[in-house]
Amino acid sequence: MEHIKKICLLAVITITACTAKPDFEVLLVDRMPTDKKNQHYVSNHDPLQPQQLIKLPVGSIHPDGWLKRQLELQKDGLNGHLGEISAWLQKDDNAWLTAGGKWGWEEVPYWLRGYSNLAYLMNDESMLKETKFWIGNILNSQREDGNFGPVVLNDGKQDFWPNMIVLWIMQSYYEYTNDQRIIDFISKYCNYLLTVPDEDFLYSYWENSRGGDNLWSVAWLYNRTHDDKLLELAEKIHRNTADWTKSTELPNWHNVNIAQCFREPATYYLFSKDSAMLAASYNVQSLIRRAFGQVPGGMFGADENARIGFFDPRQGTETCAFVEQMASDEIMLLITGDTYWADHCEDIAFNSYPASMMPDYKSLRYITSPNHVISDAKNHHPGIDNRGPFLAMNPFSSRCCQHNHGFGWPYYAEHLVLATPDNGVAVALYNACKATLKVGNGSEVSILEETNYPFDEKIRFIIETPNQVSFPFYLRIPSWCKSASVSVNGNRIQEKLASGKYLKINREWSQGDVVELTFPMDYAIRQWQVNKNSVSVDYGPLTLSLKIVEDYKKMDSRETAIWDSKWQEGVDASAWPTYEIFPGSSWNYALAKDVPLTIERKAWPSDNNPFTLENVPFEFKAKGRLIPDWGIDEYGLCGILPYEDAKKSGTLDEITLVPMGAARLRITAFPYTEDKD
Repeated sequence: MEHIKKICLLAVITITACTAKPDFEVLLVDRMPTDKKNQHYVSNHDPLQPQQLIKLPVGSIHPDGWLKRQLELQKDGLNGHLGEISAWLQKDDNAWLTAGGKWGWEEVPYWLRGYSNLAYLMNDESMLKETKFWIGNILNSQREDGNFGPVVLNDGKQDFWPNMIVLWIMQSYYEYTNDQRIIDFISKYCNYLLTVPDEDFLYSYWENSRGGDNLWSVAWLYNRTHDDKLLELAEKIHRNTADWTKSTELPNWHNVNIAQCFREPATYYLFSKDSAMLAASYNVQSLIRRAFGQVPGGMFGADENARIGFFDPRQGTETCAFVEQMASDEIMLLITGDTYWADHCEDIAFNSYPASMMPDYKSLRYITSPNHVISDAKNHHPGIDNRGPFLAMNPFSSRCCQHNHGFGWPYYAEHLVLATPDNGVAVALYNACKATLKVGNGSEVSILEETNYPFDEKIRFIIETPNQVSFPFYLRIPSWCKSASVSVNGNRIQEKLASGKYLKINREWSQGDVVELTFPMDYAIRQWQVNKNSVSVDYGPLTLSLKIVEDYKKMDSRETAIWDSKWQEGVDASAWPTYEIFPGSSWNYALAKDVPLTIERKAWPSDNNPFTLENVPFEFKAKGRLIPDWGIDEYGLCGILPYEDAKKSGTLDEITLVPMGAARLRITAFPYTEDKD
């Protein structure tokens, strides 16, 4: 992977401004300058490795546009109401409220992580009240020795996994409230962890795999307390966590673990400053995709566990893996500053994650695949390495994704605008929002971002500041964009900016200054040699899928959920139905890859949700030939890709492609035909 080569590189290229004033400093850089330290926001404290980008406190960023609409749908959907319907979240006999309680060991933290951060973003009074209820009770659960919450034993040893999730919840709550109780709570717990013998620490499967989550919290706390005992704890966590540093093998091949845990060595790099640790995380990201990720959408074929022979694009990943991968990309971006991680996060967020849920966010799929042509409630084992109705849109299968899916969009929103070590601002992930932060000499400014990106090529920033203030403004140039341009107050700064870098504009900013980015989008064909030379089509950051007529069948969720999905008593299950989705049109097409695509633009959707077939703001016309022998296989799944010489129809048909994130049924990796226009 080319980006590995520039892990520690800081290249600076001076640009001659075309029409800029002399007081402009305009540069292209690979990374942020870490010889300085931000004076306004908490960042890595000595002896930790300086971080490249600094997350703003929760509440600093207010999303707008289509992202705000996704958050509203989430609030009105499953995540916003799960506390009322899931038995695992009921307050009666809940393990987080009553010692020895039956319900909610990992489900409460899973759900609360997304729910609470959504509450902060939406500033919803009832959600904030519910959040404070749970956080207050978790704080009260702390015992004299510092341990807290329910104690679940494996071979007589406590499983610390759900406590790791709680620490992330507490971190966000502290950033939102500055409640000193949180620092005291986490500090006391970390002191307790130092007393746990190594042989009893991170012993069982999940906690052993996921120790990196705990390590990230230790770094967060150390930067606020500077307690040297935390450096000792960091080393203890790392030596007891599964080894994600091997060159050609992984501790396990579970899809969520890989998406979540590959960043553990990079997190430990902050403490050890050993570049081999950082390289190890890059290696796992590359290894899983070389072996099982030769597919569009940024993920890999490991529906439950990656298996030899199961790497066709009809294999998918859990919804949990989508949100965990996005979070890992965001953390890797903070650690390294590498624009690769922003590109990758957008790939998941725009192409893979949205179609894992119904448009109303009231149900979701356990497994979603790049080639996904049937979404029913049948058991597809062993085609899928798990037994259950895992392709249907179901609010209750399985309970991990049911409770965990909600933190994907909130965390993404919180990383849209970042602080830099030189008291500046960086935008690496693009979406409409308003961010308020301190810059330069400590002046507070607001940056209003206006865009429909990735459905629009233009992004506009408006600076709001009571006084003139100097600070550097960094803007990521996506790797897919070969001819980006930028202007300030209508004056073109530069055209054809190098991709995969940051444009740094350092100047004195005034009220109403406007920065405009243009990222021209074009078509690009990717070929996946491992998967029979199949091809996929990109349009800017969007990947395109075959538009398949989606026939929905509404079902009773009580009849389709698996055993561990439990309803609270008295819930109206009819308000939370399951949907099976069946293809209402042909899907078994080879794409004529050399026939030019034509775009048909449509009005922006009135409901501000572009991730449905009805609402996509553009469609693409292409040509393809049917492959009669490509159909549903013996497991009831989309058949594996046919060989290149498979018999094709004599008719060249017009087909329609749409953004992948809007297609709940889709073919995204196509066989191809050599037809030309």
